[in-house]
Amino acid sequence: MSASVLVYSYQFNFSDNKSIQLNLEVDSSNLNLLSNNEVFPFWAALDFNQCPNCPLNIEENTFCPVAKNLIPLLDISNALVSYDEVNVVIKTSERTVSADTTMQRAMSSVLGLIMATSPCPHAEFLKPMARFHLPLASEEETIYRTTSMYMLAQYFKQQQDMSYEIGFKGLSEKYNNLQLVNRALANRIRAAIKKDATVNAIILLDLLSQAVNWSIEDKLNEIQPLFEQYIKGGSINSG
Repeated sequence: MSASVLVYSYQFNFSDNKSIQLNLEVDSSNLNLLSNNEVFPFWAALDFNQCPNCPLNIEENTFCPVAKNLIPLLDISNALVSYDEVNVVIKTSERTVSADTTMQRAMSSVLGLIMATSPCPHAEFLKPMARFHLPLASEEETIYRTTSMYMLAQYFKQQQDMSYEIGFKGLSEKYNNLQLVNRALANRIRAAIKKDATVNAIILLDLLSQAVNWSIEDKLNEIQPLFEQYIKGGSINSG
């Protein structure tokens, strides 16, 4: 595999010894998901259950950029249900992660990666999260990562003499928009899937988005004691 391609491999192992493999290949130069699909279903059309906040137009974009990328996932999830137990093994270039979980949670992890690597105007802010993908992240881990990502983005903007924010109002606005995208995607998928694994995974993503939006201050207050040495101005010993 070329060094210009990042591969995220998800293997789903079921109790009946059935196994399903899903490889997501991402262009490392722009962090867009690579796809070989040339024909797309009706539900991938941009104007089919289009997101109410979508800035794209049908003249320039025939298909929804996220919906196009969901096709391989729907192909493997069509016969699955959200409460199926599964052992999932996720391999990236840096590590291998294995967990016994539900299909819903595993699908949510895949969906989050697909959305972050799709050229959707409301999801592209997640590209740094995709590059440093943390499979099956908890709510607390997600809040830590998203807020850290957002603050690092503000640092880079400040370094380039651009307007920047000290706070999370902008991040909350981004997640508000992402919630609308998640709900519209769920409506698209309901037209295409027989069972509920993927739809419920998107609902789970929506709930996670709301958690990040609604609980930023509360969760950061819980994390704050970890940063006491920074706050007090003391030195931090490695280890």
